[in-house]
Amino acid sequence: VSSCFRAGEEEQQAQSKKALKKQQKEAEKAAKKAEKQAKLVSVRQETQTLPMAHHYSLSLSLSWIEADRALVRVQDLTPEKAEQQIWVRARIHTSRAKGKQCFLVLRHQQFTVQALLAVGDCASKQMVKFAANLTKESIIDVEAVVKKVEQKIESCSQQDVELHVERIFVISQSEARLPLQLEDAVRSCSLATPKQTGYVTCLLTMRLPSQTTTSQSIFRLQSGVCQLFRDTLINKGFVEIQTPKIISAASEGGANVFTVSYFKTSAYLAQSPQLYKQMCICADFDKVFCVGPVFRAEDSNTHRHLTEFVGLDIEMAFNYHYHEVIDSITDTMVQIFKGLRDRFQTEIQTVNKQYPSEPFKFLEPTLRLEYKEAVAMLRAAGVEMGDEEDLSTPNEKLLGRLVKEKYDTDFYVLDKYPLAVRPFYTMPDPNNPKYSNSYDMFMRGEEILSGAQRVHDAQLLTERAMHHGIDLEKIKAYIDSFRYGAPPHAGGGIGLERVTMLYLGLHNVRQTSMFPRDPKRLTP
Repeated sequence: VSSCFRAGEEEQQAQSKKALKKQQKEAEKAAKKAEKQAKLVSVRQETQTLPMAHHYSLSLSLSWIEADRALVRVQDLTPEKAEQQIWVRARIHTSRAKGKQCFLVLRHQQFTVQALLAVGDCASKQMVKFAANLTKESIIDVEAVVKKVEQKIESCSQQDVELHVERIFVISQSEARLPLQLEDAVRSCSLATPKQTGYVTCLLTMRLPSQTTTSQSIFRLQSGVCQLFRDTLINKGFVEIQTPKIISAASEGGANVFTVSYFKTSAYLAQSPQLYKQMCICADFDKVFCVGPVFRAEDSNTHRHLTEFVGLDIEMAFNYHYHEVIDSITDTMVQIFKGLRDRFQTEIQTVNKQYPSEPFKFLEPTLRLEYKEAVAMLRAAGVEMGDEEDLSTPNEKLLGRLVKEKYDTDFYVLDKYPLAVRPFYTMPDPNNPKYSNSYDMFMRGEEILSGAQRVHDAQLLTERAMHHGIDLEKIKAYIDSFRYGAPPHAGGGIGLERVTMLYLGLHNVRQTSMFPRDPKRLTP
């Protein structure tokens, strides 16, 4: 009994110690927070009593006033603005104090400029010290005079000018300890160790690294892909549609779907807008496209797979042959490639500094190979594969290299796939029942679009579904949509993130997804 009593007493004492330790930690944390707040208030008060205090301060913007001054963007700081007095808002990219001077590199989006504070008529010693102690990534407003420089400033995008700062105000102060250094996030792949490269790649989608000039450039170029896609198709007479993402049955008849609770029943997240695109064609829209999220419940942890991505989907009726659709899609892609080349050179060059790659090459008109030709090229290169065997990822990449060597293009179409490796709704080749009227499109040896002429006859579609062992009841609505007259049509789906990745020559699709979703990631 006494031993039990002692054990109980010891347990109570241990719990009391834990509780006391926890209280001490919380008290220390509260004290540190109070100390930090007091220090911030002290700095603000101190700056108001120092010489030239009206030239610099911590100034949280609470919309107190409506200032009439205009802010000049960093990218617009050129020699033409020399000797002008301007205001600039930017982040502190780097800072370096040297004697009575402080050099700042200011960054906004993917553009940087050097700023100089020097003790003199416009800057006191305390002001220079204040600027030197500002934390990286803090957002500041500076009033400065634009000055031409004799030697180019190689470390900045604005190489011909610098700012001579007269006033500086902190709009939003960053914490001193950053999750990682921005220099690491923008390190050239050729200079980084494999461990560093993997670490930075893993963090590329956090908010802080997305502030880097490289990430800014990637996502601005990706925005350009969407704009060029829309503009080109609208000019071709296409209509943009919006399709449901919550559906009652798997859109492609497969099992790789996300199931969601839908009131008293279950629903699925759409694998593609397939059914709805085709229903619009049946309703005589003739040409439609949509831009929206696509969900794939595939446990694929590869460099090019995501469980949610942005789909650029196209569907159109044709007159006589599905190659009319291929020509329309390939021309759209060529217009995108041209637009990126002509409008986004700054972004492309910025990305290439960190991720060097060869310029993307394409032909006009686009190269189109038949599947049989591709198999022959692979066999000639030593690959053993059957006529109706699907391409593996390594063989896709090898084929891309062989095509580049022979035709000098990074973009091409592979036509007439074996029927056995395509979905049930693919139209068989009328000249050879072992093949189909289907096609894939490739960039740098990786698939970016899979498409086909669709079976638009309800009876044939039923037969093909039964051949694939698909439950007809689950796709009844899909089959019924073709019972009342459907024009011949074809289309395909493109992955936006994959196009961006391959155009820029990047190595992981997560670098081109701002908030990627894969089997192991649901945040942020």
